[in-house]
Amino acid sequence: MGIIGASPDRGWAARAHIPALLALPDYELTAVGTSRPESARAAAQRFGTAHAFTDARRLAEHPDVDLVAITVKVPAHAGLVEAALAAGKHVYCEWPLARTSEEARALVTSARDTRLHHAVGLQARYAPAIAYARDLVAAGRIGRVVSATVYAARGRGAGERIPAWAAYTLDRDNGAGLLEVAGGHTLDAVQYVLGGFSALSAELSVQRPGYTVAETGETVEATSPDHLLLNATLTGGGVVSAHIHDAKATEARTRLEISGTEGDLALVSTGPGGPAGIQIGGLRLFGGSEGTYRELTVPDRYHPAPGVAPDAEGFNVARLYAGLASDIRTGSHTVPDFGAGLRLHRLLDAIRRSAGTETRQLLDGQAESAASGARTDQG
Repeated sequence: MGIIGASPDRGWAARAHIPALLALPDYELTAVGTSRPESARAAAQRFGTAHAFTDARRLAEHPDVDLVAITVKVPAHAGLVEAALAAGKHVYCEWPLARTSEEARALVTSARDTRLHHAVGLQARYAPAIAYARDLVAAGRIGRVVSATVYAARGRGAGERIPAWAAYTLDRDNGAGLLEVAGGHTLDAVQYVLGGFSALSAELSVQRPGYTVAETGETVEATSPDHLLLNATLTGGGVVSAHIHDAKATEARTRLEISGTEGDLALVSTGPGGPAGIQIGGLRLFGGSEGTYRELTVPDRYHPAPGVAPDAEGFNVARLYAGLASDIRTGSHTVPDFGAGLRLHRLLDAIRRSAGTETRQLLDGQAESAASGARTDQG
């Protein structure tokens, strides 16, 4: 295993990927890569790897590396994934897969011509409460799903200052803002539990147009939306409303309520990872059918992640990695791959189109005027 973006000081690789890999028996961390020689050497020393690189292509081409993880800023994803594929290596790329759906489509094409396994970091699917809720819905435990309500708020940007490492997310052209990260992870989880969307209307807005970079005092304009309002229709006929936003000053959290003809479910974020999004930290699952919710115990079979605590940031990542190792061993394809990433990118495109044109979007590429009041049913 080689990780590109394994900073020794901070970052998602150090917080989640590396603890997951060190705990899983299927993996050996052999190489790390960063942009500077001194940080690469420090990362290799801290994480106990044999090799340190500043050249991503050399890391990917090294014979001691079978699988490459891409954990750097989003604009660099596409080029680094292409380098790993060209070296004949399996790839795990963090979400967002790329800046745009066009870049994501090119990666799908490149991967299709190989026998390599590829995964995208949509790890919310591996949260035990989400996996159990999906099975309960599929088994008809709450009847037919008629509606779902989503509230997801992150604390990022709640003040007037932003750390330098996060400033790039304020530029919409970098594809790493609220819509792509919080929106992508949250809506992927919703679709994973309830099925896909057939139509949607959306509004995007920038409520905080500027920040000061904490380390430099520089003023940075925010062009990436920090609020998403969405209403959508599920392929099964149910309706979904969602409010996803940044800069929540108090109790940043996620709550997904699902209403069925015979009962309800609620997924609620908990623990220190809750303010970061549905894909990080623990979730509690509640169910009800007689007027009140009660917490449901998630069966033990949904929890396996050897050596990683269930409330750790890397727990869901570890479960995705375990699935990828099984896929590579057996030739199966169970983890979210580049195709799943492309489909999610296309959903985000539909949201942007709806917000930009004030039209309702049908996810077969058609659109209807929001002003017409027409109702569309696709089942």
